[in-house]
Amino acid sequence: MTPAMPLPALAEALRTGRGMHHKQDIQTALRTLGSALPAPLHQAGQTLAVGDDCAALPDGDGFLLFAIEGFISDFVAAEPWFAGWCGLMVNLSDIAAMGGRPIAVVDALWSRDDASAVPILEGMRAASAAFGVPVVGGHSNTHAGGEQLAVAVLGRAQRLLTSFDAQAGDRLMIAIDLRGHWHDPYPFFDAATRAPGERLRGDLALLPALAEQGWCRAAKDISMAGIVGTAAMLMEGSRLGGVIDLDRLPCPLDLAPADLLRWLQVFPSFGYLLAIPAGHTANVIDHFARRDIACADLGEFDRSGVVRIAQAGAEAVVWDLGAHALTGCQPLTVASS
Repeated sequence: MTPAMPLPALAEALRTGRGMHHKQDIQTALRTLGSALPAPLHQAGQTLAVGDDCAALPDGDGFLLFAIEGFISDFVAAEPWFAGWCGLMVNLSDIAAMGGRPIAVVDALWSRDDASAVPILEGMRAASAAFGVPVVGGHSNTHAGGEQLAVAVLGRAQRLLTSFDAQAGDRLMIAIDLRGHWHDPYPFFDAATRAPGERLRGDLALLPALAEQGWCRAAKDISMAGIVGTAAMLMEGSRLGGVIDLDRLPCPLDLAPADLLRWLQVFPSFGYLLAIPAGHTANVIDHFARRDIACADLGEFDRSGVVRIAQAGAEAVVWDLGAHALTGCQPLTVASS
């Protein structure tokens, strides 16, 4: 798809967008917690470090996974049922992105009264039923000044996917469910709330199956940073750079050129970026195609430390990780090529 704005302007809009700006907040937490954080652990060729989609703890022949998400109070007040649903959905995506399967959910909910809490809890209940993951406890306060929500999920992975183990020469691939609709006015592309539970559960199982096949080296779920911002986070975690070819990007059939920036900043209900050794790309595309999930090869990871977008043979820089940290989870020393 041809952008409605010149490629350098598109790169600038992505670089200064809200999603990427908010990801820099992680730097404050890392600096402040400092010595309270564990040092990176290298085990069986994989890197366990703070800043991944989940905390991962070695456990027997696998890993325990912990994920947590909090939601802006304005969103919870405006969309209480959907906020409750998203509380489970986004955490389950984090578990899947690391090659895991969910076990159970807990939540912390504040509301001004009982009536305000009910639609949030109903959204959580609906997602629990659809995804087949129980809510096993939490914290509730129905005498607060407003609505706030945080949800945490426990999972387990047999074989881990991380954000830190992509290698130069790996293919940057995307898997994204296009069977959805925009949830206006937010950047959410919702392919979940109207889908049958069997489909949702089967689609999430694609990620741990991919890990257990050994076809994927690293992964990250597409978050509020959007497609390009999430790619930048994955590249930063692996201390690499790379290119995202917009000509190869799967898009909804009705997406207009003027909406390309919105799509690049999308927060999809099912969307993952993957680092795939070149010999496995066809297997991975077929793996997702069997469940009608769009999957494409967007480009290559390299040692540049620079995140670029490309279209019609031209390139533009979105982020130079060697000059400016994004999350700061993996300080970058650019290797000579």
